[in-house]
Amino acid sequence: MTRRKAQPRQQSKKSSKGVKARQTARTKRNRVIATTSIAAVVVAFVAAIAFGGRKPTPGASGVSDATTVAGRVTGVLASTLDQVGVGQGVTPVEMLPPSTPPLTQNGKPDVFYYGAEYCPYCAGQRWPLTVALSRFGTFSGLGITTSSSNDTAPDTPTVSYHGSTYTSNYLVFSPVELQTRTGETLDTPTPAQQDLVNTYDTAPYTTNPGAIPLLMIGNRYIQIGSSIDPASLAGMTQLQVATALSDPTAATTQEIGGAANMFTAALCQLTNGQPVDVCTAPGVKAGGSLLPAAPVGGP
Repeated sequence: MTRRKAQPRQQSKKSSKGVKARQTARTKRNRVIATTSIAAVVVAFVAAIAFGGRKPTPGASGVSDATTVAGRVTGVLASTLDQVGVGQGVTPVEMLPPSTPPLTQNGKPDVFYYGAEYCPYCAGQRWPLTVALSRFGTFSGLGITTSSSNDTAPDTPTVSYHGSTYTSNYLVFSPVELQTRTGETLDTPTPAQQDLVNTYDTAPYTTNPGAIPLLMIGNRYIQIGSSIDPASLAGMTQLQVATALSDPTAATTQEIGGAANMFTAALCQLTNGQPVDVCTAPGVKAGGSLLPAAPVGGP
């Protein structure tokens, strides 16, 4: 299957003398005030540069940028996604056998994502997955980062699920970000999640056992690898990708939006078509055409 790449699961005297002394002290105080004022101006100037829309340092997560990016990626208009429809360059998910036990949590379908911040294919996958899930619930605490500088599609801009929360009346989202872009440990999967990885992150679902990202949509659909090509995001910042999501004609939006419509169609199968306005949208119906008719390994 295309774009399936294995990724390693890898700091005083008086008189005239007294007057002179007071004058000297006054001069020193004035110098201190002047120096302090200059320092304050310099700090303000540096801050303005740092947070005034400058291209972020690869891997940086400025609060201002993260908030803006999160707002735009989770707030893509339905009308934009309807115009994207099936999109372009989308790698379809695969269907699991009907006998596969459903994945649920607290009575709701569970969407399990397993990846790492260093992984460029994870970086690509998070964009459409976040757009799709945002149609069923609300994210908070999304971060921004880039993939590793020393991998395929280096420094791919992306969001991060580490430390985020997701609330929904329809779904549960269970993300695991194993490591940072430089290999430091982040999240640890639960025993049940590790069992899913051991069971499904292997043949016949992938030719690269242990590959990431692994996405399991309620145990009905699976994708190991990315639905979009992370190389298509080369040279962009997180803010540029997120901002482009308002333009249905943008090449990156064609990929991200098309994959998001496909994911949304898959999620609608789990929620029995709820919410209705989402699941009956033209873009979602178009995305549904990318869903497989037969399970992986089937005829």
